[in-house]
Amino acid sequence: MRLTQWTDYSLRMLMYCAIHQERPKAPTVGEIAEVHGISRSHLTKIAMTLAGAGLLETTRGRGGGLRLLKPADQIRVGDVVRMTETDFNLVECFDAGSNSCRIVGSCRLKNVLSDAMEAYLAVLDEATVADLIGPVRPKAQLVSLPVRAAGKPVSMLETETQSQLLAAV
Repeated sequence: MRLTQWTDYSLRMLMYCAIHQERPKAPTVGEIAEVHGISRSHLTKIAMTLAGAGLLETTRGRGGGLRLLKPADQIRVGDVVRMTETDFNLVECFDAGSNSCRIVGSCRLKNVLSDAMEAYLAVLDEATVADLIGPVRPKAQLVSLPVRAAGKPVSMLETETQSQLLAAV
């Protein structure tokens, strides 16, 4: 499944507010838009949606900004995704109204994808906004992480590959 930009930006906004929750001056929509390179008007709509859902407090005017209404460890990622995503129909047969599949009677793809979607949402339900933020690992630590190459575990990358990875980060 691929998240819409609306969901992506909603999560980014919540994460940014969580990171800066203790800051005296609350983050603003303009600040978040600038940091992420996102349209301010688009983020304003998202802020209003999140405020309407009881996740953000918005204060207008000088000294205004955005604050989480709940602690970050009480905002479930799965709830945010369900609230912001509009379509969980992975394939045509998920929607009985528009299904025109000719093998629907003998096809089990819908069941497999339905199970996968449930598992996907279950994982998101276990994560909170607090889980999505934390200290960023220094680049040097990234080099020693296990990596899979062609399906086989690799404990360390070749020096040339390490420098390519660091350059990409």
